[in-house]
Amino acid sequence: MRLSKYIVTPIAVSVILSLLLTVKSANDQLYSGPSVNKEIVQQFGGYALYALSRLAFYSSIIMSLMALLGSICYLSLIKIFKFRYNLIINILFCVFSIFSITSTVFLEKLFYSPSTVVSSFNYDILRLIPIWELLSPVRLYVLYAVVVLLFSGPIILYSLLNIKYKKYKIGLVLLGFLSLYPLVFVLAQWQSEPDIKKLANKSNKYPNIIMIGSDTLRADRLGVNGNDQDLTPTIDTIATQGVNFGNCIVPIARTAPSITSFLTSTWPKTHGIRFNFIGDDEKEISVPTLPKLLKEHGYITAAVGDWAAGDLSKYDFGFDIKKLPEDQWNLKYLLRQGPKDLRLFLSLFTNNNFGKFFIPELYYLAGVPLTSEIGHDSRLLIGNLAKQDKPFFLNIFMAATHGPFGSNWPYYRMYADPNYRGRSFFAMSGVSSPEEIVKAQEAGKQHFDVKQIFSLYNGAVRSFDDEVAKIFDYINKIGIADDTIFIIYSDHGVDLFEGATWGQGNILSDYGYRIPLIIRFPKIIKRTNVNSTIRSIDLAPTILQLAGISSPTNWEGDSLLDLVLDPSSRVDRYAYAETGIWIAKVPGLPEDRISYPSVLELLEVKNHDTGTLSIKNKYKEVLIQAKAKMVRHGKWELVYFPLKSGEIYSLYDVYSDPALKTDLSGQNPEIVKDLKVHLDDWIDNNN
Repeated sequence: MRLSKYIVTPIAVSVILSLLLTVKSANDQLYSGPSVNKEIVQQFGGYALYALSRLAFYSSIIMSLMALLGSICYLSLIKIFKFRYNLIINILFCVFSIFSITSTVFLEKLFYSPSTVVSSFNYDILRLIPIWELLSPVRLYVLYAVVVLLFSGPIILYSLLNIKYKKYKIGLVLLGFLSLYPLVFVLAQWQSEPDIKKLANKSNKYPNIIMIGSDTLRADRLGVNGNDQDLTPTIDTIATQGVNFGNCIVPIARTAPSITSFLTSTWPKTHGIRFNFIGDDEKEISVPTLPKLLKEHGYITAAVGDWAAGDLSKYDFGFDIKKLPEDQWNLKYLLRQGPKDLRLFLSLFTNNNFGKFFIPELYYLAGVPLTSEIGHDSRLLIGNLAKQDKPFFLNIFMAATHGPFGSNWPYYRMYADPNYRGRSFFAMSGVSSPEEIVKAQEAGKQHFDVKQIFSLYNGAVRSFDDEVAKIFDYINKIGIADDTIFIIYSDHGVDLFEGATWGQGNILSDYGYRIPLIIRFPKIIKRTNVNSTIRSIDLAPTILQLAGISSPTNWEGDSLLDLVLDPSSRVDRYAYAETGIWIAKVPGLPEDRISYPSVLELLEVKNHDTGTLSIKNKYKEVLIQAKAKMVRHGKWELVYFPLKSGEIYSLYDVYSDPALKTDLSGQNPEIVKDLKVHLDDWIDNNN
């Protein structure tokens, strides 16, 4: 029996279809992420061709596996019914198998993980909603069963007929071929389960430390902070077993600067990371980092996360073990993610071990939630670390609550209006490309389905809480919970049109700059709430003091332990902050603000070998000068806004006005005078 045509044909069909998809996709922007000057992209033309060819190769491999199934199915049918071979029909079977399997996987993703689809969808999102309405877990199960039976049925039947008539070789070869598909599926999806055996008590001198953070998690979403929607039952329970800090302020509501301040206990001016776009020549952190200090005292240090945690791998914080993606702000990395249509096809098949190993750029694609995957990896890592004869420090950071606020089933519909059928059905609309984000930043509240966006965000918050529950339950089962400093945090919050804008780091509101911070360590901390104003730079010294380790003298934060243990010491600290880069004309900002070019002009690639995106040196000074800055003390926040023609100081009561809508400086001149002394001093030392 000549099988070559049944193998060559599907491969040829797959290569042709893959090339057609690649050519069509190449008409769009060749990369994901922020817009970059065309001249810069053109300098990476050769690399772009390599990146596109690489994705085309993987797409042809995936298509070949599907087409081969259709071709062997056709072989089985013509042998069973004694048809004459027809090349056109063979090609049609190949195309039909690719279409059928891809469509089935597409529908599964649309229902269970719609962000996988919409993050790379180049067409009208509204077209997807009528399709989604036809889906359910049962219907998808039936659809999968039909597709499997449709293609495997003839092959199994033909194999059994060969075995019946003692043509064992043909029958067994075909069955062996067919068995490869479930084997490939299992290998792609297989995850080893963490050991839940209770560990023997160890006499470590120092406690274990676990930090769990979700990017863009607002403090006001927690029940312990007054939210009544039951979004965070697990986090609220953990808070009742430790300390909840109700007013923790970050220095910049952008990930890289905020995370670095957490891990160095210093202001951004000191550690040097004031933007997300930092060049290779600026990555070195000159102050001691928390992981490095812990390593000096015998700790194993580790970090695990999704695309939001790329900064933990970009900078040398001192993690021994890093289960992290590469730096996201890198043109080569973004080129390897490819244009949307090709990216969409591959994304359907890469949320698994295959994608994680061969195409990590798509596995860690921004906007696609990996909450459960990161949770699983974290538990597995905790189980391994807990068996060692050393204490460990693990930082878990995920994008569960990051915009566009997509989440998996059932979370994206958990709090939504059942009758809503708008463009933000699956995730916040209009933010899937850099150009869309700029337009969205400039658009007013009336252009968005704000209620639905909040529903999506609330569902994302609940998904994070459920993952925290699994991790916390696991450390209890293996018996290390009470020997572990357990911390829940975020890098910043987000404005969701409470004022004139949305996003983070654009204005100095409480929604963007106040974060959740909870510490559980029952050996020292008893149930309490601290509502004094504190700073995120105070966390690292607190961790070290809880572990019995001295803090470096050049750290700028102060331990919070006195506030926790002694209620009489709970005075407000002065918390300082500044805005990030404005990538658009943000509504509500002063017309006379210090302006600078768009991101398109601001960015460059200094080192073409690495591809790292960074701010051009000539713009750094004006970017820092243009930042609004604030001091927060108790309920009062004084905001300084530099203008072309001078400056503005405004005062807000953030307890009653967290969106900073009403300036109270005229009614409270003494408070302004007092806070201005502190703020001006900080500005003088941080410009």
